[in-house]
Amino acid sequence: MADNLTKEQRHKSMSHIKSQNTSIEVKLRAALWHNGYRYRVNYKKLPGKPDIAITRYRIAIFCDSEFFHGKDWEVLKPHLEKGKNSEFWIKKISRNRERDEEINKQLMFMGWTVIRFWGKDIKKDVEQCVKVVEETIFEMALNEENTAQVLDGIMAVAKKEQIFMGKTKFLAAGTERGA
Repeated sequence: MADNLTKEQRHKSMSHIKSQNTSIEVKLRAALWHNGYRYRVNYKKLPGKPDIAITRYRIAIFCDSEFFHGKDWEVLKPHLEKGKNSEFWIKKISRNRERDEEINKQLMFMGWTVIRFWGKDIKKDVEQCVKVVEETIFEMALNEENTAQVLDGIMAVAKKEQIFMGKTKFLAAGTERGA
């Protein structure tokens, strides 16, 4: 992967790469907003400052570029080994991938759902990306409903046990009254 640019040209090119409000982020945010989803941008209260955080549903969305986050790493890595400054790029992208995994774990531990989209997927079909977010919300609602039903069942059983235990206490005390 030989570099056709001079060091100065490469420096200028790399300095123009943005970390916030990239075209893929803006495109996905616009589609989510259009579909009625409200969110926080680069939410600093969460690890990794997700590009989009839908706080109502506790969903953290990252819009990752293929190169810097190592998409198809087994294919990309050998290409980088052939290029200039390969040690730097392999180390950098490997660390990005590790950090992504660490952030995913931290967010999941905090009760957040993490969704990561590749930039080309957003550019190619942003509506499919919105559909993934909507399906995630729908699954969460189903799980929440099921959890609520299970908790209602547990509470009903606990209430019956409490009433039964109350009667047992009264009977043990020598009266026939229940709770």
